Amino acid sequence: MNQTTSPHRSIQSYIKPKTMRPTVFWRLAEDIPKSLYTALTITSIAAPLLLWWLVTTFGNIDPKFLPSPADVLAAFGRLWSTRELLKDTVASLWRVGVGFFWAALLSIPVGVLMGSFPSIRALLEPLFGLMRYMPAPAFIPLLILYLGIGEEPKIALIFIGVFFFNSLMVMDTVKFVPKDLIEATYMLGGNRWETLTQVILPHVLPGIIDACRINLAAAWQLVIVSELIAATEGLGRRISVAGRFLRTDEIFVGLIVIGVIGLMFDLLFQYLLRVSCKWASQKR
Repeated sequence: MNQTTSPHRSIQSYIKPKTMRPTVFWRLAEDIPKSLYTALTITSIAAPLLLWWLVTTFGNIDPKFLPSPADVLAAFGRLWSTRELLKDTVASLWRVGVGFFWAALLSIPVGVLMGSFPSIRALLEPLFGLMRYMPAPAFIPLLILYLGIGEEPKIALIFIGVFFFNSLMVMDTVKFVPKDLIEATYMLGGNRWETLTQVILPHVLPGIIDACRINLAAAWQLVIVSELIAATEGLGRRISVAGRFLRTDEIFVGLIVIGVIGLMFDLLFQYLLRVSCKWASQKR
């Protein structure tokens, strides 16, 4: 007696479910164990340091081209003992802090208005888009001509380089707020001001903080560029002078200090995001 195979069983014979589960390391869009996260974070810093030490210790490399970690540490101690490094760090921090503060303070409301009101977006977006493609360092000659060689052109350069980018990034964050959320607010009796302050702003706050965190890196790049010209203090000037006299160890000191400060600010923004946006669905 012949048994007829059902179409359902026939399809099952060709389609076999995957039984292999991805490892913890290759989880896609899922959290990994905290111990693994910590180990990978430490490895990301320790591995380059170990490679640097191995290359400078066992490789025949001139210290003028690549100083060893010990040489850089000695240069750090020398610059710190004379308080030169401290003065340069404070000068750069002050310039970045003032320029970035004013740029963020003005760009956030402008970006929110551009994202919320198409009329304001049509009025400002073409101009801001044009300014975004103009490299900020190209304004240095004009800033020196208009503002002199003091602190003003350096702070103005940071402001120009951050304000337009931050405004457009905040605008994009606000622009994609779900319309259903806004319409539901109106249906519940909310007016335009309440919708803007109690619905749109809380919804986009994580994106605003992320935009500021990203553009802070641009502020540091610009302050280094500005300090290469007509500056008596600053980490950029320290790197420029060290390069002029082939003090590669001091160049590494300046670069590492900038990187550490940037990482600290990045962690600060992430902490601020976790504290102020506990309701956000994304996990940091």
